[in-house]
Amino acid sequence: MTVSAELELKPFVLLRLGERRFAVAADGIVELVPPSRVFRFPHQTPQIEGLILRRGRIVPVCDVAEALIGKRLASRRFYLIALRRYGARTEWVALPVTGECELINAERMAVSESDEPHVAGWLSHGGDVIEVLNLDALTPGPEELLANSTTAEALENRP
Repeated sequence: MTVSAELELKPFVLLRLGERRFAVAADGIVELVPPSRVFRFPHQTPQIEGLILRRGRIVPVCDVAEALIGKRLASRRFYLIALRRYGARTEWVALPVTGECELINAERMAVSESDEPHVAGWLSHGGDVIEVLNLDALTPGPEELLANSTTAEALENRP
């Protein structure tokens, strides 16, 4: 491997949803945590399953599996806490995952015009082509999170 090729490698976290693997840029990951109590509130945002408390923060749990693999997750092994950008602001979001996560270094291939908005690129790893997720496009934005007053109060009154 040449020096120029090594310089193009970036760290990614591979996550499993059902039988498929996806990737998220490692600089957008906060931590991987075991499942914890999910606080459920009446709301009208189908992507939001509820909220968890982590390190003094209220973190929305976004089950992105339905959008990616066509069905909601029946079980989960971990929550991957990732960063989601809302314009200039960054918030945490918890993504349920069904298997182990893996840190890899890979070169990201560019997206094409035919790719879905949630695709930030592609990786080749272990003989598989893996979607790199754009969490900003995949998870609900502030207008969706704040659509319900109960959820809005919980998020606005966080420490």
